[in-house]
Amino acid sequence: MMNGYMGKLLFVDLTEGKLWEEELTEEMAKDFVGGYGLGAKILFERMKPGVDPLGPDNILGLVTGPATGTGAFFGGRYMAVCKSPVTGGWNDANSGGYFGPELRKAGFDGVFFLGASEKPVYLWINDGEYELRDASELWGLDVKETWEKLKELTGQEKVRAAVIGPAGENLSLFAAVMNDGHRAAGRGGAGAVMGSKKLKAVACYGTQKVEVGDRAALNAVNKFIIDRMRDPECPTHTTSRGFAAAGTNFGTTASAMSGDSPVMNWAGNSPEHFPEEMAHAFDPERFEDKYNTGAYGCAFCPLRCGASYKIEDGRWPLEETERPEYETMSAFGSNCLCTDIEAICKCNEICNRGGFDTITAGSVMAWVMECYEKGILTKEDLDGIEAPWGDGAAMVALMEKMMADEGCGKKLKLGQVGAADAFGKGHECLAVAGGIEPGMHDARLPGKFALIRAFQYDPTPGRHVKGRGFYDNVNFDEEAGKADVAGAANTDMTNSAGLCSFINLSAPGFSLPDMLGAIWGRPYTREDLIKDGTRIFMVRHAFGLREGRLRDKAYISPRLKGEPAITAGGNKDVVLNNEAMGDAFFKALGCDVATGIPSREALEALGGLDAVIDCFYGK
Repeated sequence: MMNGYMGKLLFVDLTEGKLWEEELTEEMAKDFVGGYGLGAKILFERMKPGVDPLGPDNILGLVTGPATGTGAFFGGRYMAVCKSPVTGGWNDANSGGYFGPELRKAGFDGVFFLGASEKPVYLWINDGEYELRDASELWGLDVKETWEKLKELTGQEKVRAAVIGPAGENLSLFAAVMNDGHRAAGRGGAGAVMGSKKLKAVACYGTQKVEVGDRAALNAVNKFIIDRMRDPECPTHTTSRGFAAAGTNFGTTASAMSGDSPVMNWAGNSPEHFPEEMAHAFDPERFEDKYNTGAYGCAFCPLRCGASYKIEDGRWPLEETERPEYETMSAFGSNCLCTDIEAICKCNEICNRGGFDTITAGSVMAWVMECYEKGILTKEDLDGIEAPWGDGAAMVALMEKMMADEGCGKKLKLGQVGAADAFGKGHECLAVAGGIEPGMHDARLPGKFALIRAFQYDPTPGRHVKGRGFYDNVNFDEEAGKADVAGAANTDMTNSAGLCSFINLSAPGFSLPDMLGAIWGRPYTREDLIKDGTRIFMVRHAFGLREGRLRDKAYISPRLKGEPAITAGGNKDVVLNNEAMGDAFFKALGCDVATGIPSREALEALGGLDAVIDCFYGK
């Protein structure tokens, strides 16, 4: 068995009801690492182009990385991979919690689903044994109810599960794959793909261990991380301690005031539309002590940025819920001009129970409010609901419509683009990149300009975790492009390894090559990492190209790049030169600047990409 892997992949043909194991070969692991790197290789080679994302020919994978479950700090993540029903291209969605490590303890590095079942089913993996089971008792339950019912059906109180809620069952295009009751592989509609296959859940339990090549070396890397987190002189000490105390919401007020958080569906600015007194509604000290009942964290996480909440009174009492993350607070908050924390908590609870991606859910609310204020959508369009800017009760009512899959909720569940198409209006108010609503960080803020390249040209558009600040919006030279490629490679390696991106925030100077080298028990360099990460990026990119997503199809709403320009605040007068950033990036990557298609030479230099070469250049 290879260090860092269980060495087995499970495949499930839901149409035929067949299950089989395949070896995870050393070559596959070495070239594509794990997570969405491994997933991209398998889907590129086994899926035909042009398949219906919600049809049986789409493949859904749940894949761990080599760090997942090894004891490596921040190593608790897994990825859902598929063709996206939102963008029509490649999709990967990342989640933490405990499902990923438990899947490995149950004996597998990943599980892939082909075909579609005629009736609801769930997969039960029990310490290396596996079977498909009838899910009629689970279908219709929400996310939290499903997990509790699975404990009963499997007879295992410690079972972990990746499930869908009503959003996935009803094919909402922003349905998430959920685990641990509230953790979400949220982006790109992976939950809708799972629902289209009538797959309600993947439940697992195990006692197996992942072998580590050099445990002492891994312990040394872990010690470095914890020492940095405890060091008051560390430049990120205040931020990491803030996250531990108040979660990612620690910085929501500052983000809103600086221009980092989008305002009014990306069309407003903080000084004029979400001023300081509104932003301070998100100060943790205003509500943490009132609602917080205890912290929690993902597997092997020393940061522990999650917390349980209890809201005892008000319009929406919640006996037990979760603290909204920054993305949720911003999407339903500044982006909707809403300062009603309890309304946002209620929307977050609906998203968690329903299995909705909170980024898109909040963005849909912002689109509705803009359209309503402009007279594009009426009270009659919204089943009698009035939806002016900032109305928390309207947000809750509309989320409940989506949860019930009734009335206007049937249209809103399709996301901004799908809703505009369904209503037949409101397209001028879209704020999307590649068809999907972007994460809640504004690329127009100085220091974050490179986000616009990621929003537009990453294989998974609209992702706030994929861009790095390598462009100054003036110079787009070769070195800037190379730095962007290296940053993208590092991000893809962090994710494919099964690590949380907060590892870099918590421990500046952390060496990913050292951690992976310790897990694998072999020397591993920064140069190796950049090459492997670029290979992973390239196969993800090639998947989208094969689906017809050439560079000229990479649409981004003008407002996201500053057209028209913001008139006040930290983003004032910024108009991003996104095309020049794209040129620099594709040149450095070795791709044709006009189409984005990689050169044969670039692919051959990376190695391991024969299937991609054959696709674009023939055998």
